[in-house]
Amino acid sequence: MSSMSRARVARRIAAGAAYGGGGIGLVGAAAVGVLLAEVQLAKRHVGNGHSPHPPSAEGLYGRGYAALDGPPLRLMMLGDSTAAGQGVHRSRETPGALLASGLAAVAERPVELRIVALPGAQSDDLDRQVALALEDQDRFPDVCVIMIGANDVTHRMPPTRSVRHLAAAVRRLRTAGAEVVVGTCPDLGTIEPVQQPLRWLARRASRQLAAAQTIGVVEQGGRTVSLGDLLGPEFEANPRELFGPDNYHPSAEGYATAAMAVLPTVCATLGLWPAEEERPDASRREGFLPVARAAAEAASEAGTEVTAAMPTGPRGPWALLKRRRRRRLPTPDVNPTPATEPTS
Repeated sequence: MSSMSRARVARRIAAGAAYGGGGIGLVGAAAVGVLLAEVQLAKRHVGNGHSPHPPSAEGLYGRGYAALDGPPLRLMMLGDSTAAGQGVHRSRETPGALLASGLAAVAERPVELRIVALPGAQSDDLDRQVALALEDQDRFPDVCVIMIGANDVTHRMPPTRSVRHLAAAVRRLRTAGAEVVVGTCPDLGTIEPVQQPLRWLARRASRQLAAAQTIGVVEQGGRTVSLGDLLGPEFEANPRELFGPDNYHPSAEGYATAAMAVLPTVCATLGLWPAEEERPDASRREGFLPVARAAAEAASEAGTEVTAAMPTGPRGPWALLKRRRRRRLPTPDVNPTPATEPTS
């Protein structure tokens, strides 16, 4: 599917989500019967390996900065098993721990990590997760990272409904004062045991949802980072290295790759990234685009950020598309201070 076609579909889905439209199917009903045998075959191979519960990664990171003035920054992880870190055995290998350690190093402040993400969650669980994130005013998040969408595709949730739940969650968090970064739907066409034509349809559905998510998030004041293509060529080229033992969830190396892409945007939302890097760089094909076109382009390229720009234009809202340089992540604390302990 071309970028322009994906932009049109994403615009329709986002409009349906905003105005209560019905479900716009990502995969035609006629294709479902043809795919049933392939789906059953894929199920036999995907997830047969042992996939442990996500290790507990909550706590205080960057303790060496605790003597400096100011309270810890508070990072909250919401979403599904990817946000929770399912598929790895050590807390330091989870995306939450990697992002908390990286943020602490950039900010030179401790970072308190909380996780309300739930393995298996679909976007309709975000309402519950946001309520948990906002219930304790003494531990209110400065920045929230949401990773969601894969289960919406696999459970065939109508994309308009999926985007509606995500946009509502972003709106609640932004209204409460938290910055929000969303890692959009990963590319399910890269799961190794999935064969054609299911692989092609899974990729198409994933990227369409990712583009529609981007529009919904940006219109509510959040930022997105595309995970689709990030989990595409890199995961596809190294499936044994980048997927965990269940052949579905990312391995430690996979989570580190994703966290390196998300960290610059998390830092930018808090004003911690160099100011000169906030300007679009034409040599990196960055710039201002209609939001639907920016969303479609981001869905096809790893780690591409989309954020709101000018409020409107002749073709609707505009957005800034950026391709930030990834930075190496510090090694997370092996045993972070539990978040319930005093931080001073």
